Amino acid sequence: MFKGSKTQLKIATFCFDMVSIFATAALAIAICFTFFFRTVVVDGSSMNPTLTHGDRLIITAMAKDYKYGDIVVCSQPNPMEKTLIKRVIATEGQKVTIDFVNGVVKVDGVELDEPYIAEKTYREEGIAFNNTVVPEGCVFVMGDNRNNSTDSRSPMVGFIDTNYIMGRVLFRLSPQFDMHVADF
Repeated sequence: MFKGSKTQLKIATFCFDMVSIFATAALAIAICFTFFFRTVVVDGSSMNPTLTHGDRLIITAMAKDYKYGDIVVCSQPNPMEKTLIKRVIATEGQKVTIDFVNGVVKVDGVELDEPYIAEKTYREEGIAFNNTVVPEGCVFVMGDNRNNSTDSRSPMVGFIDTNYIMGRVLFRLSPQFDMHVADF
C-alpha cells in the first residue's frame, strides 16, 4: 500500500501512466517496423531523377503482388554483394524487348510510357533482348537512370526472384539516414 499524500499518489500514478503509454507506443512502433515496414536509404544514382542519393524511404514487405512501375528493394545475391533498389518493368510471363538504337523498352510488344526516366535506354549491358520472357516467380527490373544502372539487363543481376524482394517502396521521407540500400 502506498503511504503518502494524495498529491504524491497522483504524481506517481501520472508517472506510471506516462511510462506505460510510451512503452506501449515504442513496442507498437518496433513491431510495425519489424514485421510490416522498414526504412532504407538510397545509396547511388541509378534511380535518378525519381530517387536521389540519401533519400530516406519507407518500404513494406506486405506487398507480394508486384506490378509494372513498383519500386522495389532487392536482396538477391549478386557479384557486387549489394542490395538494389529498382523499378519493376515486367512480371512473370511477360516479354521484354529493348531497342537500344531508338532507346525504347517494350513489354508484350507495347512501348512503355516512361516519364520517370532520366533519358532513353541506349546502354546495352551484355544481354540481348528480343522478346525475352520473364520466368515464373521473377520480375525484370531497371533503374530510372537507364544509362547508369546495373539492373536486369546485366548478367550480374538478371531476373529478380520475388522471394528476394525485401519490399515495395511506399514513400520517401527525407534525405539522409543510417541504413543504406545500394543503388547501382
